[in-house]
Amino acid sequence: MAKEEKERIGILNIYTTFNNTIMNLTDLAGNTIAKYTGGQMTKQNRLKANPTVAMFIAQKISEEAKENGITGFYVKIRAGTGQTNPGPGAHIALKLLTRAGFKILSIIDTTRSPRGGPKKKGGRRGRRV
Repeated sequence: MAKEEKERIGILNIYTTFNNTIMNLTDLAGNTIAKYTGGQMTKQNRLKANPTVAMFIAQKISEEAKENGITGFYVKIRAGTGQTNPGPGAHIALKLLTRAGFKILSIIDTTRSPRGGPKKKGGRRGRRV
């Protein structure tokens, strides 16, 4: 009889901006297994947020995950773009991880958005003209 493999799950944090892409793979307890950035994959500063560089980062993450026996991910995507949409590297990274055979259990958007904003100038009674 074949020995059953236990399914191991990890958490993949993807932080994308217009300037860089950072991916951090942790186990469910929060211990970091692998962390890669766009600056580790390319020499040119302008290419750090490129989807091609994000593809190389995702390949490195998938190699580390296979070494540690991880079969599925909870994905948390955070955008540092000042908007609600993530940077250019998030979509291609998820695409490559699914092609590599990993099971994506859920995708959570953890982008921070301002609720009330900073206090407007003018004091309590407003700007007097």
